[in-house]
Amino acid sequence: MNANQALLTFSDIASAAHGRIQQDFADINPVIGVMQGMRKMGIPADVISIDCLTSKKRILVVLHDQQPGVIQYQFCFLDQDPADDYLQLPSAEVNADTVYGWIKSYFSA
Repeated sequence: MNANQALLTFSDIASAAHGRIQQDFADINPVIGVMQGMRKMGIPADVISIDCLTSKKRILVVLHDQQPGVIQYQFCFLDQDPADDYLQLPSAEVNADTVYGWIKSYFSA
């Protein structure tokens, strides 16, 4: 895998949030995946999916090389194409508590 530092950092954050969610919620078991299909199409970005197979909900996170320091994310569904609009936060404001909150609020709603 051709990983950049932003991807490695976010992967660590997501992994920490995942572990806490599994401890706190028996009914939420998120599946985290890294998709580099955008890179294969020539778009300099990595996509991380956080999926809830039970509810079919998905959180997509985009780390774009041309926007370092910014995390784009979207709450969507596994069986639907994502919309074009993404929320964004400075990466310095995203930590395991942030991702934990996203998972908890979206997957348990």
